[in-house]
Amino acid sequence: MEKQIRNIGILAHVDAGKTTLTENMLFASGAIRSKGSVDAGTAITDQMELEKKRGISIRTAPVSYQWKGQTINLIDTPGHADFVSEVERSLYIMDSAILVLSAVEGVQSHTYLLWHALKSMKIPTIIVINKTDRQGADFRKVVSQLIKELKIQPAILHNPVDEGESGANYTDLWDEEGGDDELRTITLEALSANDDELMERYLEGANFSRKEIITNIKAQIKENNVVPILSAVAKNDIGTNALMDAMIEVLPPSSPSLTNSEPAATVFKVEHDPAFGRLAHVRLFNGKLTAKDVVYNHSQQTEMKIATIKKNQTSKYVDTGVIECGDIGILSGMPDIRPGDILGNPAGVRAKKQLQTPVLTIQIHPEEESDYGRLGEALEKIDAEDPNLGFRWYKDDKEMHVTLTGYMRMQILQAELMSRFGIGIEYDDPTVIYKETPVSSATGFVEYTMPKPCWAVMGFRIEPGEPGSGVVYSSEVGVNKIHRKYQNEVERTIPRALQQGIKGWEVTDIKITLSAGEDHEIHSRPGDFILATPMGIMDGLMNAGTKLLEPVYRFHIIAPEESLGSIAGDINGMRGVIESPEFEDDMVKISGLVPVATSHNYGIRLSSITKGKGIIRFEFSGYQECAEGEGKERPYKGVNPLDRSQWILHYRGAYKADDRM
Repeated sequence: MEKQIRNIGILAHVDAGKTTLTENMLFASGAIRSKGSVDAGTAITDQMELEKKRGISIRTAPVSYQWKGQTINLIDTPGHADFVSEVERSLYIMDSAILVLSAVEGVQSHTYLLWHALKSMKIPTIIVINKTDRQGADFRKVVSQLIKELKIQPAILHNPVDEGESGANYTDLWDEEGGDDELRTITLEALSANDDELMERYLEGANFSRKEIITNIKAQIKENNVVPILSAVAKNDIGTNALMDAMIEVLPPSSPSLTNSEPAATVFKVEHDPAFGRLAHVRLFNGKLTAKDVVYNHSQQTEMKIATIKKNQTSKYVDTGVIECGDIGILSGMPDIRPGDILGNPAGVRAKKQLQTPVLTIQIHPEEESDYGRLGEALEKIDAEDPNLGFRWYKDDKEMHVTLTGYMRMQILQAELMSRFGIGIEYDDPTVIYKETPVSSATGFVEYTMPKPCWAVMGFRIEPGEPGSGVVYSSEVGVNKIHRKYQNEVERTIPRALQQGIKGWEVTDIKITLSAGEDHEIHSRPGDFILATPMGIMDGLMNAGTKLLEPVYRFHIIAPEESLGSIAGDINGMRGVIESPEFEDDMVKISGLVPVATSHNYGIRLSSITKGKGIIRFEFSGYQECAEGEGKERPYKGVNPLDRSQWILHYRGAYKADDRM
């Protein structure tokens, strides 16, 4: 077999056994001499001190090993939903994935999110049903869930034996002794759905060898038609080798080498190293990178020089000096690089997938007032490693805010600031992140012609946009009125100008048209239009008026039928909308929409009224108009462009204010 590279992500809902399975694979391949333990804090892929102490994965950890002559770059991702931003950045560098489920809990809330992301990005996936030794394990029930809830076409390879017992194991379903006609039937029906020849043979009662099944799966998994399903007991190292073989047998390798083409890479992780500074983990989609190369950072529109290139061989970095097409490596020497940056040609890089939209923000305070400046600098460093932190430092108001994905994330941030920087923090109750949108159409005008030298005159037509349309900008002004280079600065400044509207929140669902204006042959500079644009936009928003939009969850509840009345009452009380419930056995499924502001803690209430039998899953649905009397306005942070004199002084540097607006 030709030597190939496979970049394979391993994902799971927390506590499904993902990291233990990863340790098993590294040990089986010879990459490590002894297996680590998640609980003991010795897992190879949990290198942060906080990961060791907490026994959970916090950051994505890529690690390389060899198996049967093939290179595997295994990308271990956090299982806790609070760290889903790490998973987001990993998805677009994977060739394929392993999704781990527990044989007891089955499909859980985070499983839905992960599967829909894998499916939408067409990432070939193997599902491993782990922990078949636990009491209550039910492999067939989980397979049924996968078919009903996730709508997958299962290609089952294992038949579990002695489920729920300490000696649980499996047999190969397609060996002569594999048995279980029901599981074989499920698999053959899934495979034949997209293969007429196999369908004909199946209907004729033909027998199929394991080789035929594997060949068919390999052909169909490329089109995401089927999902192979395996069994495992990771803690007893059962199923590890079978999984590693299946990864080689059915999962597609990285793209063929295009080393002569222009480099195209994406940064999926940034970490701090005491000796080398920022280390950027990258996936190379096209071309080739070598140490000392100067590479163009498309995201930051600047050139950066690579100092060294390394590879993560289990617990140590090895200098390689080069990354070949399709591989993963670690770059140093670029102090300003950030996660998500695209290096080289963006056309060769896979598009990103956002899994979670932050809908809560929280204000942070240092325990000691003297740590205020140090805290801001520390948060800037962490924000550079995890942009989803959404750090905002409003220096005039002495306020620091971060976006909140969950309380576990806040606890980890608190612990990280103490362990890494020696700074203790406190934080307020979270606030829902509202947005605002124009109420009507209006015109905003700005005339910035004094004090000279300066000249930027513009008129903006402000109109309400379609729900979900974001920001739509266009210009009706010819370059004979405003030079193209000045108009480019206007367009680049629009997003910054909309970070805060007249109610203090980001403005969205808005249509902005540059409708009039002029520059001056002698007095105009690009900076004049950067300064003037927020003034004109805010003037237009004042004339149009704005209304608040609030974030909305789509919820899915599974609960005992007798709790339907209580749940319906709760949803109505939370200003939610319920769709027609579905009944199955003695359970009811309820879906609908509910505002984040009233529902983000509802899981506790649901557990209480259903005596722990209810399950709730939230998905961000979007923003909708906030009901009259609901929502929350907030003061403008920093210098408001409507305060003309202060804004001009601020921009020109005479007024020391928050340059983040």
